[in-house]
Amino acid sequence: MSPPVPGGPPNDVPTERNPVPSTVTPMIITHDLERLARFYAGVTGATEASRTPDGGPTFYLGLRIGDSELGIVADDSVEGAPAGRVLLSVEVPDVDAALSRVASLGGQAPAPANDMPWGQRVAHVKDPDGNAVNLTTTSA
Repeated sequence: MSPPVPGGPPNDVPTERNPVPSTVTPMIITHDLERLARFYAGVTGATEASRTPDGGPTFYLGLRIGDSELGIVADDSVEGAPAGRVLLSVEVPDVDAALSRVASLGGQAPAPANDMPWGQRVAHVKDPDGNAVNLTTTSA
């Protein structure tokens, strides 16, 4: 067995991809799961990765965005609840194209995208529930 890589997993921790994410998975709690799913699919290109339960009303929907998963959890009691202090940052192929779809999918896009000094083009938007989302594209 080789020594552990600094900053990496210990040698006895499997590193192959697990169907259940083993890293941080952000989850948004909403009263309208399908509306948020349409927003994230339409703006980021997210695809459905999982749905629980298989039959009946959906409680949890996992959306695959790149190599990450965003969870959406249904809870009727959060209707009208203010958005929290969490900011999602999502890399998209073309931030300006994604930004053009935000309003038609129920979100808010108060300003155009900006080029940042660290090499990203960023648009600050809100999803239909009012959650803050940064859409980003790495500049060429």
